[in-house]
Amino acid sequence: MQGIVVMGVSGSGKSTLSARLGAALDCPVLEGDDYHSAANVAKMEGGHPLTDADRWPWLDRLGAALGEAASAHGIAVAACSALKRSYRERLASASAVPLRFVLLATDADEIARRMASRAGHYMPPSLLGSQLATLEPPGADEPAITLDAAERPDTLCRQALEWVDGVPV
Repeated sequence: MQGIVVMGVSGSGKSTLSARLGAALDCPVLEGDDYHSAANVAKMEGGHPLTDADRWPWLDRLGAALGEAASAHGIAVAACSALKRSYRERLASASAVPLRFVLLATDADEIARRMASRAGHYMPPSLLGSQLATLEPPGADEPAITLDAAERPDTLCRQALEWVDGVPV
């Protein structure tokens, strides 16, 4: 059993890559945004970044759901910002299954362009700076890979699958 968390700042392509990985692996895909409380969504819609206290219950809910899905299907994928090491540790603890992290990272201007061009998302482009400031790229001791979010989704999916296949759980 294992879980794969596609992580990065808002607009990096987490949902797109998660959906592709889920289809390729024939497994459940969890959208981290769906596990936010209404209060968290309202806060972000209002242009206010979340605090760690806001995030802990969200990470616990998502982690538990990811663990349940992975336990039931052998593997599951989730899209989640997982910006700090402590958030990744919280997800891993709540999931109770081994997790691997795929960080999507690219130029801030590209992310800002993507955020400005999408409609109907609660995360305003004004919060990109706070997300970038919060981001702690995974350390060498974490089960993670960093991919260039500017690549095409099919290329990212292939790279992620090759990494997952080549790294023992």
